[in-house]
Amino acid sequence: MPPDRARDDIVGRDPVLASPFPLGEVAATALAATGRAAADLWALRTGEVQTVKVDVGAAAASLLSFGVQQLDGVTPKRIQEGNPLVALYECRDGRWIHLHGSFPALAERTRRVIGEGDDVAALVRRWDAQALEDALAEASTCGAMVRTVEEWEAHPQHDAVRALGRVSIAKVGESEPEPVGDGVRPLGGVRALDLTRVLAGPACGKVLAAHGADVLLVNSPTLPNAAPFVLDTSHGKRSAFVDLGTAQGRGRLGSLMTECDVFTQGYRSGALERRGFGLEDVVAARPGAVYVTINCYGDAGPWRTRPGWEQLAQSTSGIAHVQGGNGPPRLVPAAACDYTTGYLAAFGAMTALALRASEGGSYHVQASLCQTARWIVDEGPRCDPAAASGLPDLDPWMQTSQTSEGTLRHLGPIVEMSATPPRWDRPSPPLGADQPIWL
Repeated sequence: MPPDRARDDIVGRDPVLASPFPLGEVAATALAATGRAAADLWALRTGEVQTVKVDVGAAAASLLSFGVQQLDGVTPKRIQEGNPLVALYECRDGRWIHLHGSFPALAERTRRVIGEGDDVAALVRRWDAQALEDALAEASTCGAMVRTVEEWEAHPQHDAVRALGRVSIAKVGESEPEPVGDGVRPLGGVRALDLTRVLAGPACGKVLAAHGADVLLVNSPTLPNAAPFVLDTSHGKRSAFVDLGTAQGRGRLGSLMTECDVFTQGYRSGALERRGFGLEDVVAARPGAVYVTINCYGDAGPWRTRPGWEQLAQSTSGIAHVQGGNGPPRLVPAAACDYTTGYLAAFGAMTALALRASEGGSYHVQASLCQTARWIVDEGPRCDPAAASGLPDLDPWMQTSQTSEGTLRHLGPIVEMSATPPRWDRPSPPLGADQPIWL
C-alpha cells in the first residue's frame, strides 16, 4: 500500500472492473506516485508544495484508454482483434497456453512451431503446454503457459523479478548534480528519448510529456506498430524514425543520447547492447543519464531475453488462472500490467532525476510487466467481480485533440495537481512526423 499521504489523495475504491484484483486501486496508487514524484521535483526547483489527487474509477479507465478513444467518432480497432494467433488455448495435457503471434514476424515463427491450418485450437491440442512454451521460446516468438500463483512463485524467473520490487532504481555511475525543471513545468527542459512500442514503454513517455518533458519517440521505419496504441500513448510527444540497422541511424541516435536526460528502451535484453546503446554505453556517453528498461519478464533471470506482452505476463504470473475462477483461465478486462508498468517506470525516472538533482549520478530504472503482475497478485484477490461498478462518467477527464488523422476524443491526464496540473502541449503525431533532433 502507498504511504498515508498518498492514500489520502486517492478517492474511490474497487471493484470498478470485473476482476477479483483491485486493478483501479493499483493503477491509482501508481499514478499518485507519478504525481508525487513530479510534485517533489517542482518543490526542489521552486520550494512550492502542492497536492495530488487521483480518482480510482478514472485510473481504472486509464487501463483501457486505447479503447475509450474515438477518432472522428469511431473507436480504432486493435491489431489483435480477430487474430487466432493471439488467444488462450487448451493443450493436450489439459493445461492452457496463451499464444501471441501478433505482428507478422511473430506470426510466422508461431506458425513454424504449431503448423499451418485454420483450426489453431486443434494445432495447439497436439502439444503439452510446457513443451509448446519451450518450443515457442526456442523459435524466438511469444507464448506462455498458464500457471497458478503458486507455480509461478516456484519458478526461478519469479525469484529474479521479485528481487527487483515493483520498480528498481539503482545508481550506476557518478556525475555532478543537475537541477531538474525550468520553473514553469516540473520536467520543463528535460529531454527524454523513448525507444519503445506497445504499450508500457510508450505509457511511460506519455506521463513524462504530461509534466513538461521534451519526449522524442524514436521508432524504426522497418518495424510494425499498432495505430490505436500509438494514438493513445503519443500525446505530448514528437515522433521520428531512426534506423539502427544503418551506420547513419546509429550515429544519429548516438548524437541524441549524448544530450538526453532520460533514455527509455523496451527492447528485449541484449538487443540494444549489440548496437552500442546499452546501459553502460549510454551512461558513459552521457554521465547523469537515467536509463530505463521496460520489458515483459524482467531485466534479470533466465527469461530476461524472452519477448512478451501483457497477456503473457497475466498468464504466467497466475493472474489469468485466478481471473478464470472455477472455469478456464481468462484475462482481466484491462491492460493492467502494461499501463501500470508505464506509470511505475515514469515514477522511477522522475525519482532518479530527483536523486541526480540532489546528489548527482547516473541511474538505472527497471520495470517490467511481471514485476507489476507480482504487485497485482500480492494485492488480491479481494474483490467481488459481480459487484463491479463499471467505469464512471469519463466526461470530466475526456479531451479533444486535432490530429493529422482527424479529431481525436481521448482521456486526458488522470492525475490532478494543485500547482502544475499535467497537460499535453502537442497532439499525438503520426510515426516519423518529426526530425530526430532536440528542440
